[in-house]
Order: sequence, then C-alpha cells, then structure tokens
Amino acid sequence: MVDGKYFVTDSHCHIYPEKIAEKAVGGTDRFYGVTSHCRGTVEDLLSEGEKAGIDRFIVQSVATTPKQVKSINEFIAGEVAAHPGKLVGLGTLHPDSEDLAGDVAHLRELGLRGVKLHPDIQAFKIDDYRCLKIYELCEETGLPILMHTGDNRYDYSNPNRLLPILDIYSGLTVIGAHFGGWSIWEEASFQYAGRKNFYVDCSSSFPYLSAETAKEIIRRYGADRVLFGTDYPMWSPREEIETFLSLGLDESEIKCILNSNSSQLFGLE
Repeated sequence: MVDGKYFVTDSHCHIYPEKIAEKAVGGTDRFYGVTSHCRGTVEDLLSEGEKAGIDRFIVQSVATTPKQVKSINEFIAGEVAAHPGKLVGLGTLHPDSEDLAGDVAHLRELGLRGVKLHPDIQAFKIDDYRCLKIYELCEETGLPILMHTGDNRYDYSNPNRLLPILDIYSGLTVIGAHFGGWSIWEEASFQYAGRKNFYVDCSSSFPYLSAETAKEIIRRYGADRVLFGTDYPMWSPREEIETFLSLGLDESEIKCILNSNSSQLFGLE
C-alpha cells in the first residue's frame, strides 16, 4: 500500500530467469540507450516493489523467435504460481509461429491473463498480415493485448499502424504502453483519445515528460483508460510511484490508475 491507502498494481514489469537476466536487461538498455535501475529478476522485482509500496505486479517477457514462446510462457506461469497474490502473468506470442492457435490455447491453460507484444523488438509492423491471426484469436478469447506502442526511430508501432487494427478488431482490447506512443507521447494521445477499445499505461514516460504534460495526457485519455506501470527493470519503482503521486490528480483518478483499471481489464480481485 502507498500512503497507507492506495493498493497498487504495477501493470508493466519484465522478468527473466536469473541466468539470463543481466544479458536480457543489457540488450534492452542498448536498444533504448538507457541504463536500467534494476536487475530484472523476480527476487529483485519483489524487493524493489516492496520499497515502493507496490502490492501486485503484472509480469511479462517477449519472444524474439517463435521457438521461445513456449518456454517463456511456462517461465512466467511458473513464477506466478510460486508467488500467488503478488504476480499476474501475461503470455508472449510471435507472428511467425506455425501454430498460433495452439500457442494461445497453451497460454490460457497456463492461466496467463493476456498477451504482451513488442513490435519494435520483435520486428513486425502492427498491421502486418502475419499478425492478424493474433488479433483474431485474442478478440475471440477475450485476451487483452499489452503492446509496446510508438518509436520515432522506426515505423513498426506508431498510430498509423495500430489505428486500422482498432477499427477492424473492435472487440479486441489493446493497452498501448508508454501513453500509447513512446517518444511521440503527445502526438499519439491526440490520435488515440476516445477509442473505446484502447487503454494506455504510463510506463517509460515520466522521465521524459513534464508533470504538466503527463497530467494533460492522462486527462486527454481519461483516468479510466490509464494503467500505472513502471517498465521494471528500466526505472526505479519508488521514483515512478512518487512522480505519479506528485502530478496532482484527484483521489478517484489515482485509485483508477493505480489498481481499478488493471483489475477490471485482467479480471483480478
């Protein structure tokens, strides 16, 4: 609990097995030109989260090849089972899989609550024909997709790619990470605001935005469309929660963003 009154769900956390965590975190650091604050292991996540007053973590990882999908999903599910009440898992998929339906069935059997996709790291355009089966299956099974969105260096995950998908798959729920557009935060918010099947998280955004701009973006989407997320291990969870609470949002907005919205989207108590 934060300030003794806010139950907090961190909706955007990456975890890795201990033996590969350092390498995995280093690869992401090089991709974004940052130095992560944390280690990327479950033990470290729980420790850093406790310091920040975070109660629950939605954990995920990304498959860069189809052959990684099964092992990653089983790793995530195993950690969730080992930490009941603390961790909630999202599965990964890869558009080049020979059996996407089987992958989706497997992650559902594992009890994973949604899907994480990272078009820029997985190197596919959101509207690539290879991905349409993923959207169809997730829409059909009610699995929300937490998707990395936005990058001014590439054209994989920007609004021009996602907007048509939101129109076509109107029953699909997409959560756009990084306020819907990493590095193009404001531009993205103007294009996505008002989309009924689109939500955002605030991860990897506060270090780049003024408090005033972050607050404007939240209210442009509406607090009922925003999830709190730290993008662990990239940033300090304690600093992220402190920055969020300093924005001057209303009590009802704070409660929605810190827990209510993610609980509703992922079917959590």
